[in-house]
Amino acid sequence: MLKEIKGLNEECGIFGVWGHKDAAQLTYYGLHSLQHRGQEGAGIVVKEGKELRGHRGLGLIADVFGQNQLAKLTGEAAIGHVRYSTAGGNELSNVQPFLFHFQNHSMALAHNGNLINSKTLRGELENKGTIFASSSDSEVLAHLIAQNSEETLMERLKVSLNQVKGGFAYLLLTDEEMIAALDPNGFRPLSIGMIDGAYVVASETCAFDVIGAKFIRDVEPGEMVRINNEGIHSEQFTNEVNPAICAMEYIYFARPDSNIKGINVHTARKKMGKTLAQEAFVEADVVTGVPDSSISAAIGYAETSGIPYELGLIKNRYVARTFIQPSQELRELGVKMKLSAVRGVVEGKRVVMIDDSIVRGTTSKRIVSLLREAGAKEVHVRIGCPPLKYPCFYGIDIQTKEELIAANHTKEEICEMIGADSLEFLSVDGLVDSIGRPYPDAKYGGVTMAYFNGDYPTQLYDFAKEVKGDFVNV
Repeated sequence: MLKEIKGLNEECGIFGVWGHKDAAQLTYYGLHSLQHRGQEGAGIVVKEGKELRGHRGLGLIADVFGQNQLAKLTGEAAIGHVRYSTAGGNELSNVQPFLFHFQNHSMALAHNGNLINSKTLRGELENKGTIFASSSDSEVLAHLIAQNSEETLMERLKVSLNQVKGGFAYLLLTDEEMIAALDPNGFRPLSIGMIDGAYVVASETCAFDVIGAKFIRDVEPGEMVRINNEGIHSEQFTNEVNPAICAMEYIYFARPDSNIKGINVHTARKKMGKTLAQEAFVEADVVTGVPDSSISAAIGYAETSGIPYELGLIKNRYVARTFIQPSQELRELGVKMKLSAVRGVVEGKRVVMIDDSIVRGTTSKRIVSLLREAGAKEVHVRIGCPPLKYPCFYGIDIQTKEELIAANHTKEEICEMIGADSLEFLSVDGLVDSIGRPYPDAKYGGVTMAYFNGDYPTQLYDFAKEVKGDFVNV
């Protein structure tokens, strides 16, 4: 029986502005374009003169910020955050940016990613008397900074960034500067742009397009970037870098109009579909993609296979999240409300259904069922990434193998469980070749394949231990 549980999610998106009179408004629009990265909470902190103040709340950015809230957030610099919780519950106390008032200064902090030694660090800090205001791992960095004895903030931050491990893209705001920092693997994307002489930093370049900013460059693994009234300054907080951008950014999380390390996401996904058609062709009448992240791959599959692409599945964007429904019957109805099969396209046809991934199998099973109910004669499922067999500890909410259907069942068993006529996945080599090589000299071109082959680019610290060559959650 397939486990009933919510779908794959990533932690959050961050956005910051320095040197613009409408900093809060720009941050609002930037966060709106990053809403796909988190829908549970949102917040903005602004700097006006020497004062930092902010507003945050649960829900979508448009629900948290009306004109009244934005009108109060005047200032020339701001950082913002949209949240999906992987570490810490969905509570207001965990919504970022966090705002800290120390003895002689204030600091705001926003974090995208997941720390893999936060439990150990939190215990050490609490033993020293530190009191945490949230259950989020993001708060750890601020307390490390406060307890370090170095003279300047940058020196304290540099030491602290070398203490935290895992996936992190940080934005910090003080009364003097905005600081961006990326972990030594660069798991999460982080880019710098400019608009009207002001600097902007965002999780994805699509946020620059929305506000009319010009892309300058990406923040590099192990890099700290300081932005203040004198301009932009960079230094490495560590030289022990091992580039390994999260493959799921290209496969699923990022918007198709974003560029990650110079590689357009839509183009990468389209190549995944093309490669998938070469590796796993099947005779069929139509190709359709599961909206929205699989459309690009479906177009690529159709182009290479010669099978026409059709809009066989339609997404209804005005429905509530289905996993909170109280009964199985209502959950099934919720899926039909969220996604509909187009009978006029699929009835009597052999359908190739392209999806970006299979995590737990429940969604795939329901979509196959929808297509059959709409009259599809055959449903062949093709997945634009390899089987997800290993957990992620860097900012995706899959942290046990028990959650992953491919870790516990063969391809043939999964095919039967989801009710498909056939099932094939993209190979690891096919995925690497499709994405390209953002860091040509790094392993797998600087893209992490850990979720597919267990080849983690870091130690796993608090999250896992090795047992008979396998990783299990602790």
